[in-house]
Amino acid sequence: MSTWVPSSAMAASIEITAATVQRGDVIQIGGQPCRVADLFHLPGGAKRLRFESGELLTLHARSRLIALRMQRVGDQRRGFSPSRHRR
Repeated sequence: MSTWVPSSAMAASIEITAATVQRGDVIQIGGQPCRVADLFHLPGGAKRLRFESGELLTLHARSRLIALRMQRVGDQRRGFSPSRHRR
């Protein structure tokens, strides 16, 4: 994984589950930060996470982890799209 360099983004530690994990979330595993590159849905609500390093992690439907999620400055209003709100 390439070295992460902060930019004009804010980071927040959040609790994630299989239902809330997103591409780009950074999860610390064994002391190493791992960025989620892709997600695969599995039976029973579980998800298999593929990290940028190529490693895989299966997240059970009831598992909870702490992750770092990046949010660009100015994007605090989730789901807001200027094109959707034009009149």
